[in-house]
Amino acid sequence: MEKMELSPMRNMAKQKPEKPRRTKRVWRLKLNVTWQRMKKALKSGLRNRLRVHLASNLNKLPTLKINHHDLAIIRPIQHVMKKKKPIRPTMPLEKLIQLPYTAADFVDRGDAMTPTKSPVENISTRWRELHGLHNWEGLIEPLHPWLRRDVVKYGEFVEATYDAFDFDPLSEFCGSCRYNPNKLFEELGLTKHGYKVTKYIYAMSHVDVPEWFERSHCTWSKDSNWMGYVAVSGDAETTRIGRRDILVAWRGTVAPTEWYSDLKTSLQRLGKTNIKVQSGFLGVYCSKGEFTRYNKLSASEQVMEEIRRLITFFRDRGEEVSLTLCGHSLGGALALLNAYDAATYFPDLFISVISYAAPRVGNIHFKEKLNELGVKTLRVVVNQDIVPKLPGFILNTILNKFTAITGRLKWIYRHVGTQLKLNMLHSPYLRRDPDYTGCHNLEIYLHLLDGYVSKTSKFRWNARRDVALVNKSTNMLITELKIPECWYERPFKGLVLNQYGRWVKPGRQAEHIPSPLRIESCQEPPPF
Repeated sequence: MEKMELSPMRNMAKQKPEKPRRTKRVWRLKLNVTWQRMKKALKSGLRNRLRVHLASNLNKLPTLKINHHDLAIIRPIQHVMKKKKPIRPTMPLEKLIQLPYTAADFVDRGDAMTPTKSPVENISTRWRELHGLHNWEGLIEPLHPWLRRDVVKYGEFVEATYDAFDFDPLSEFCGSCRYNPNKLFEELGLTKHGYKVTKYIYAMSHVDVPEWFERSHCTWSKDSNWMGYVAVSGDAETTRIGRRDILVAWRGTVAPTEWYSDLKTSLQRLGKTNIKVQSGFLGVYCSKGEFTRYNKLSASEQVMEEIRRLITFFRDRGEEVSLTLCGHSLGGALALLNAYDAATYFPDLFISVISYAAPRVGNIHFKEKLNELGVKTLRVVVNQDIVPKLPGFILNTILNKFTAITGRLKWIYRHVGTQLKLNMLHSPYLRRDPDYTGCHNLEIYLHLLDGYVSKTSKFRWNARRDVALVNKSTNMLITELKIPECWYERPFKGLVLNQYGRWVKPGRQAEHIPSPLRIESCQEPPPF
């Protein structure tokens, strides 16, 4: 007897017991995938995007049926929700809780707090490499920790020229250094680096400036500014770094007359050569006046006289000597001019330049001459800072893209050396709103250096440098850290309460009063 064919309804009834098991497996898979997505969304703190993650799972579930009308609704929602958020000055709470530091970390807890001092290694066998013997090849990407500490160290030497500079227009010593050379590092907490100041450098910057630029309140000097200093490594530091290091730190732009010099964009020829440099920088570096108290010798002559004296002294003792020139902004430009001078006088001397936010200085012939003289230059720049793109922000940027055609033109500015480029967006502590003045601040540079690993890496989680230093003279830290803006200032703006109950401006101690006699350095280097 033939079997009777079952109806479709009978077939459905026969398969009914198997459906719950299949449905159970599918829904278990669906719940598992959805839960994983939920955990991932919660872990990243992006709760507002949770629906997108859940919706994206719907397409992956095999038993879920979505008609074309529903897909037409879901896809536009996903597209809208995936749009980037606008940049905000402050940081969302979910991001803030992931920071290594919060506002609570800046409350004094004595010995329980983390020290800011980084470990110091003996670099005596690799100091030439760290100072550019091979143009820092393999040391920048990723940034070698020894190089990072060295560049931050020299940056702190440059920062000292700002911290010690008296820029109070009401001060009778406006434009001078607040401390004498023997107390500079002690007052600023830089004795840890093992260097000793041997001479101060003064520069003129009043040449050909409008009358409204001139200072009117200072009495110590109407035509000179303290521009930097010369220092030399002590015996212990010399052993650690493998040579006797002569350091020259140049200050950046502070005085109004220096800003006027920065704005000059004309190139001036050096002697009878094709080498040309920016006239404003050259004026600050080479100007002098017979009837001035501090600039009978130009800044160039002052610094070269001291460099020659120290090189002769230590070479006569059989020591290996190096020269490191560093500066920020205008100081970076002066460091390059100083390197050109020193390399011309001492062709066998190892000379390196570390500049921060330095502008362009000269033409292609200036660049080629420095390379020919063997000067090694590391340029540290921040992507958002406009100063390293000057002079010729627009014209030079365009023409430099056609180097094959314009490369030999004498009137086009060229950068010198190897570039280490930083980005403010890498730091989770900095505000995101554009503040071009803050981008140029040296403390921003040192903060970004301390956290830099590579172009593709996040900010270094174990960075040791104090984050609060960023707001010394800016307001660039996120508000959640609760660090006051521009906090580095003298108590009560320099006034003190005297014994008679009057608020008065105290006089400087005699040892800290600038004197033309101190321009002449001592005959022997200070003892170490």
